[in-house]
Amino acid sequence: MQRIGVLTSGGDASGMNSCIRAVVRKAIYHGLEVIGIRRGYSGFIDADMGPMNLSSVADIIGRGGTILHTARSERFMTREGRAMAMENVERFGIQGLVVIGGDGSFTGASIFYQEHGIPVICVPGTIDNDIAGTDYTIGFDTAVNNVVDAINKIRDTATSHERTFVIEVMGRNSGNIALAAGLAGGAESILIPEIPFNVEDICKKLLNGIKRGKLHSVILVAEGAASGLEIGKKIKELTGFDTKVTILGHLQRGGSPTAFDRILAARLGAKAVELLMAGETNKMVGIRAGEIVATDLTEVLGKPSPINKEMYDLARILSI
Repeated sequence: MQRIGVLTSGGDASGMNSCIRAVVRKAIYHGLEVIGIRRGYSGFIDADMGPMNLSSVADIIGRGGTILHTARSERFMTREGRAMAMENVERFGIQGLVVIGGDGSFTGASIFYQEHGIPVICVPGTIDNDIAGTDYTIGFDTAVNNVVDAINKIRDTATSHERTFVIEVMGRNSGNIALAAGLAGGAESILIPEIPFNVEDICKKLLNGIKRGKLHSVILVAEGAASGLEIGKKIKELTGFDTKVTILGHLQRGGSPTAFDRILAARLGAKAVELLMAGETNKMVGIRAGEIVATDLTEVLGKPSPINKEMYDLARILSI
């Protein structure tokens, strides 16, 4: 193998740049050439790509987002679109591909390998931490820290005004961000899509807190569990409390990656290059129990990544 390609696809996640840097520099260290593919699979089809060198990834380790940009491509979902991408593989002499993204990106990579035989290694980069086969995904730790920072600031004003605050965070199908940030930030209630909840029970908990002298509360809601606005409206109706709602939105995605995400990204990116050099394909690199491991994509795609129920129960107990 003499030349590999690297792309980022799907939602951006802080730490992707750290991973790109690791892929490029690890590959060059071993004498490989690297082609950076811009705007995910769209750039793959449109030949929006070019060579990368050591300078291409200088000073990006602490930057959020991705210098290669990212996009979702409906064209790559078609056989015709993938055939166009294959033409560019041949044109640029790409012999292996590193795909940094989530489940949808991995599905595209796996199909591309099956149709055209190009070796692919996938790296989990998504703030939701919802990929099977790995304990953590790139960007999750940074997103959680962003939410915790917001909780800390909101709690200051909640305390000053003796209010109840509802904070809506990202997580359409996964409550991992809400759960981790809620436990770390001391949220009184955490609403996630994986576990049913009852607004009346939440209100009873708030009223009991007031009876024992509690002056404020913070409730964390994953967007896939409910609308923060609707939850806030219902709480105000049932309790009469002055309830405010904050929707964090894309604030969670951005910012300089944490040290954990930088280190994770570097280890996963370097391992992806090693696997391609060793002739491996159709695999995902991940971390389990602190060790970097490779898992067949067939064991990852479409597989559930269950919520940590023990952590959820602990958060509920500690928020009494």
